[in-house]
Formats: sequence, structure tokens, C-alpha cells
Amino acid sequence: MRHAGNKRRMIARIGAAMGFVCGSIGLLAGLTDHNWKLGTFGWFEGGILITLIGLFVLLDGMFAFQKDRMAA
Repeated sequence: MRHAGNKRRMIARIGAAMGFVCGSIGLLAGLTDHNWKLGTFGWFEGGILITLIGLFVLLDGMFAFQKDRMAA
């Protein structure tokens, strides 16, 4: 099986982008002093959580790719 980590890498990139968007929304909510449903900290912490999950998926894809490359 070639390119074992490609799907995981794409999921990680999407997760990182979503985390950046959530963090930006949290920052925007804090700067404009709006009361949104999740609040400033909710959006910001959600963005951090999604970014960390994306990072762990990226690392998992990297290890899967390296393991596949070593087996070939």
C-alpha cells in the first residue's frame, strides 16, 4: 500500500484550518466585545483543541508513511 499517510494528512490540514478559523472567531469575539453562544474562550479553546487533534492526526500519518516506506 503506497502513500498510507495521505488521507490522514488531508484530514490534519482540514483540522488545522478549522482550528485557525475557530481561534480567529474567538479573537474577533474578544476584540469586538460581542456575546456569542460559545463566548470568547469557548471559540478560542475549541480552535486550540481542533488544532491539537489535527496535529496528532498529522503525526500519525507521518508515522504510517514512514512505516510503509520502511516496509517497501
